[in-house]
Amino acid sequence: MQNILNLIRWKNLLMIAAVQVLIKYALFPAFGIDVTLNGLGFSLLVIATICIAAGGYIINDIYDVETDAVNKPDKVIVGKAISEKNANIFYMVFTCIGVFLGFYLSNSIGRPPFFILFIIISALLYVYASYLKQIAVVGNIVVSILVGLSLLIVGIFELIPAITEQNQNVQSIMFEVLADFAIFAFLINFIREIVKDIQDVDGDYKAEMQTLPIVFGKERTAKIAFGLTIITTLILIYYVTTNIFMHMDVVIYFLVAIVGPLIYIAIKLFTAKNNSHFKHISLMLKIVMVSGMLVMLLYNLLF
Repeated sequence: MQNILNLIRWKNLLMIAAVQVLIKYALFPAFGIDVTLNGLGFSLLVIATICIAAGGYIINDIYDVETDAVNKPDKVIVGKAISEKNANIFYMVFTCIGVFLGFYLSNSIGRPPFFILFIIISALLYVYASYLKQIAVVGNIVVSILVGLSLLIVGIFELIPAITEQNQNVQSIMFEVLADFAIFAFLINFIREIVKDIQDVDGDYKAEMQTLPIVFGKERTAKIAFGLTIITTLILIYYVTTNIFMHMDVVIYFLVAIVGPLIYIAIKLFTAKNNSHFKHISLMLKIVMVSGMLVMLLYNLLF
């Protein structure tokens, strides 16, 4: 059981579920907006999301056996603790459950076309693992878009079907706020994907992949990540000064929990030399991601 949990990255799945719960029960109530899904419907959406994500992690590990054998030999699961055949079965089971639940949920709210989202996400995860991740930047962008989409899908299912002429304005504002969080998640994950590529450069080179560190070298790629971190920090500062500057408690949280750590990460990226440095930076970026999502708990101070 532990091997299966590690294979599907259960900690990451819990984080995805937790963020979706924050959107439903912390962010939306702060705006007093109309929603579509009841408790059961929302639970099915969360389960569908994490099942498809679990399938994505599994298929990624299946295609990463060669690179993982070099980059993290002590953490290889497929081919050791779990056979490749069984891993493929688990991939199919999780993906099919997620897609089926997406089909059921889309029809239950009277929006059958929404089902296409689950097909697209599942397909992109497979294409990413089998092909796109080998292409510099493209794979990083695709997986980061999917991370942002894991937030937006809550708004798609909760907000859009509940739109009326009377609430259209507030529903639109809510979706814009959710989109801001999705953009933040995209940017932080994009930087982290680049940092992870730097960590995995040896195995990726052996597998003849064309990631940024292989194309430009580790030092130049670290400088690219540094530049992206600075840009993200400036975007956040602009967001704070134009949208929530009148709420000092939230401003302080942004500065201490998000902006400060991003500046620290930028400094570390500028001086990082070895894998232990980049591993630390990757961990810090994950912490910043969590801190950014926890801002949803503070939105009751804004409205």
